[in-house]
Amino acid sequence: MHCSALRALTGYEFSVISATLQPASDSAPEFCRVTGQIPPEIQFEVALPYQWHKRLLMIGNGGYAGENLESPGRKATRDQAVKSGFVFTQTNTGHDAAEEPLGTFAVNRQKLLDYAFRAVHVTAETAKRIAAAYYGTAPARSYFMGCSTGGRQALISAQRFPQDFDGIIAGAPVLDFVGTMMNYVSIQQAMAAAPVPPAKLKLAGEIAYRLCDADDGVKDGVIDDPRRCAFKPSTHLPLCSGRDAPDCFTPAQIRTLETIYSDQRIQGKRVFPGWPVGAEAVGANGDIGWQGWLVRDDGRPPTFVVFSEAFFRYLAEPKKNPDLQLSQLDFERNPPNLDWIRQVLNATDTDLSAFRDRGGKLIMWFGWADPALNPMMGVEYYESVLRTMGSGTRDFFRLYMMPGVFHCSGGVGCDASSRLAALIQWVEEGKAPDRIVAMKIVHGKAVRTRPLCPYPEVARYKGTGSVDDAENFVCSVPK
Repeated sequence: MHCSALRALTGYEFSVISATLQPASDSAPEFCRVTGQIPPEIQFEVALPYQWHKRLLMIGNGGYAGENLESPGRKATRDQAVKSGFVFTQTNTGHDAAEEPLGTFAVNRQKLLDYAFRAVHVTAETAKRIAAAYYGTAPARSYFMGCSTGGRQALISAQRFPQDFDGIIAGAPVLDFVGTMMNYVSIQQAMAAAPVPPAKLKLAGEIAYRLCDADDGVKDGVIDDPRRCAFKPSTHLPLCSGRDAPDCFTPAQIRTLETIYSDQRIQGKRVFPGWPVGAEAVGANGDIGWQGWLVRDDGRPPTFVVFSEAFFRYLAEPKKNPDLQLSQLDFERNPPNLDWIRQVLNATDTDLSAFRDRGGKLIMWFGWADPALNPMMGVEYYESVLRTMGSGTRDFFRLYMMPGVFHCSGGVGCDASSRLAALIQWVEEGKAPDRIVAMKIVHGKAVRTRPLCPYPEVARYKGTGSVDDAENFVCSVPK
């Protein structure tokens, strides 16, 4: 079928708005670009290359979604996918963030459901139908990859719609969306009561890294597994004697840090894991990992505040409260009823049997130093799936914890890897990724490589050779 003829597609629950042939450029070969809408307001794009390898790739969203599908970053991903022979597809999940920023779209119940789980599913179905019409055959294999909200969408796809994708990459998924927002509130309330400025978070990180860097036998500026780190604010941080000072911590500031690192409990029940140390590390730009997320020094509210306010104002309960302030929330005395929104948003279902039974493969990864989403969510979810699915879980689902890596990318660890290539090989050749080589790239050059090992295995130095070379490390289960 000619590209422009796709405008006449009928009989499906979508409308094609445009179907135009995009000329070859430096970034991509010639391809057919289709845009359209799925009722009520789900915008989608499908890119169909001339040289097609019968694979479809869909990418996820970030934050509260609603992105411009033609933003530079998303166009770059599309062009690379088309260049690699994929049919590429994406969606804004049913709202425009420029018109409905953050969680304001959720006043419309259907838009909330589209954001939560429906939009990715119906867009995947639509893209497959358009590809079948264009090429005369449906995609042989379909893949999804996303990080953060995109990681949650990835897990939702495996849990709710196991037929949609053959291979899925869930990066740093906000899988316990509700728990994360409640934890953001708890942390920000503690920070409001006794602020810990960025400089002191940096100091806490320096002390933690000095204490724990060598726990894995290699002193390399990275905490390999923060769960092995013995750092405790009350024990290892210098206490101010009297008045506050830049090189010490007041008792109230230590209590704030203890709130961050400790499990969150409401009326005695554990509702969210404490954060591991590591996000206090200083990234390439000189900022700590928590800069912007937990703290800011430019007068604007940190992202923890912005996201959790949006959640409790517009998503949490049927009654919307646009004027709500985090200080008004008291989970201990008045725990909110969040059962419905948990069912809608959370991606915590541990029964993946339908996805497994149809041959699906799932890679999940988290940066151990993620400052935005608690990486313990990934560990606890994987271990819960193991309990549900048994020892065969590893045959279709693998978790990779990335030491020193921030949210989705960045940090002091090796944050670049060929996860998609490893997934395709697993799906199409049956070769499971026993190790994936990750790189730390500085100014376009790989300055360090390390193996990513399937959890609970970790990378261990052989004892000889450069610690910056992945070949000198083996994957093994820690004792």
